[in-house]
Amino acid sequence: MNKAMKKLTYLLAAAAVFAACNSGNQGYTVTGTIEGATDGDTVFLQTVEGRQLVKLDSAVITNGTFTFKGTQDTAANRYLTYSPAGAEGMIMDFFLENGKINIKLNGKSSSATGTANNDIYQAIRTQLNELDSQMENIYTSMTDTALTDQQREAKGKEMSALESKMMEVAKAGISQNITNAVGVHLLKSNYYYLDVKELDPLMPQIPATYSNDATIIRIKENVEKMKATAVGQKFTDFEMQTPEGKTVKLSDYVGKGKTVLVDFWASWCGPCRREMPNLVEAYAKYKNKNFEIVGVSLDQNGDSWKEAIDKLNITWPQMSDLKYWNNEGAKLYAVSSIPHTVLIDGDGIILARGLHGEELQEKLAEVLK
Repeated sequence: MNKAMKKLTYLLAAAAVFAACNSGNQGYTVTGTIEGATDGDTVFLQTVEGRQLVKLDSAVITNGTFTFKGTQDTAANRYLTYSPAGAEGMIMDFFLENGKINIKLNGKSSSATGTANNDIYQAIRTQLNELDSQMENIYTSMTDTALTDQQREAKGKEMSALESKMMEVAKAGISQNITNAVGVHLLKSNYYYLDVKELDPLMPQIPATYSNDATIIRIKENVEKMKATAVGQKFTDFEMQTPEGKTVKLSDYVGKGKTVLVDFWASWCGPCRREMPNLVEAYAKYKNKNFEIVGVSLDQNGDSWKEAIDKLNITWPQMSDLKYWNNEGAKLYAVSSIPHTVLIDGDGIILARGLHGEELQEKLAEVLK
């Protein structure tokens, strides 16, 4: 056998060994059914880029099933979408990873099982679906015009309790799975509901494979900002403009002996507007008791901001840079949802964060007694 033939034999043998060693990793096969679907209909495999779904692949339903095949380096959250002409579509997210994934897409109890991450995610999805179903039933019952105000209030409390349970399920899913794709995905979707005490211990547990993930980078940066502006820390100063265009600093009001409530809000924020009467009441009650409120608006339009100030009877100092969610103050204090309040004592030490409604009134009564 000449040298060329020996080399070819060696290469073929090496290839056979490589194939044998990798025979257990044949990529992914996603097989599924869709309730009410017709042969010839198309199903799309999609990812999210920004706020848009982007198609990655498509499959035609044949003999009642659809199939996607390929290989995946790491588990990634993806979406299956089905939008037949003239009918309501369906959508479900799952984890695309190597292995055999079984999909059942329907209106009420869609599922994805068969691989490690999907089995974990499905268990969480099942819990959330059950709670969501209960909430939907309560919501439907609240349309009954015969309900008394007391009954309606009781149902509202049931809804709130179920919402809290849903968040408990999500938080448990994060803490129990932070070292895998499911926990990281849930964290990215729900981090703004977690406080710094919940988030900080999770950060070192996030797998290194996510070190360049833009959302994870942002979450880690926010956690550091949250730690710097947590209860017990000295306030962080920033500079903005009043509605009249005058440049002011937070330190013009904070750390000068008064208890100050910093209220992050915006004219376009419905919950902010609903909470404002509570602040108006608090201001009227305590403004002569060494208390001040400073509003920090996440508005973009100066006229809308000024109009809301007038309409909502806001009489306390206001400041904004009209940068929407890029508001410098909001970024410094890691504010990810509004309304959000920061209560600061006369020495500039943060006393509390995120207080609203009765909780805020109780805290003010305690601090300003």
